[in-house]
Amino acid sequence: MVAESGPGAAGPLPSVVAALGDDQLVVLMRQGDAVAFETLYRRHATFAINLAVRIQGNACDVEDVVHDAFLRAAQRTDALRDPGAFRPWLGSIVVRLVKTRLRRGRLMNVFGIGLGQRAAADLLDIDMLVSSDAGPEARAELFQVYTALLELPADDRIAWTLRYVEHHDLQGVSQLAECSVATAKRRISRAQTHLLAKYRNPASEDDSEEPSTS
Repeated sequence: MVAESGPGAAGPLPSVVAALGDDQLVVLMRQGDAVAFETLYRRHATFAINLAVRIQGNACDVEDVVHDAFLRAAQRTDALRDPGAFRPWLGSIVVRLVKTRLRRGRLMNVFGIGLGQRAAADLLDIDMLVSSDAGPEARAELFQVYTALLELPADDRIAWTLRYVEHHDLQGVSQLAECSVATAKRRISRAQTHLLAKYRNPASEDDSEEPSTS
């Protein structure tokens, strides 16, 4: 990863860089500092991987997605107005890349050359999505929810996942999905309506309550 970031002249010592905040690391990365890039990668790679997995429902190629996200971030740091907001900005890049993958998959299904919904459901990796202490009922419920999400357009699926699986507030959803708060609310509402029509449980009888995704 570091070699591909295009490092310039040697910067501060690694031990010093590791103690810097994201805003300072972004400034150094803009100058081509390879250690700053690697520090940001180590600090936020797990966040990016988990985000991609939870949106997709599996870990297929998520390392490639995260790799590409970090490279794009390194190449476009001038577009980041607030260097201290690197993490949510990186998250928006990850979401954009995953959305492209989801849309491509749906388009391929339309032309009969994709996996199809049943095969896509078979790829769902509940072990990657559910907490280790979750019981069989919670695991079965989560599988049903993700199977229903496969039927949704990518934008609605992503917005709902960010809200109810990642537990972001509406502002966070709009930031990660790169849309207005009003648009995020509409997408979440459409997804929630779809899920309630497909699958109901006591915790989701009231639309104001968040579905269980333990």
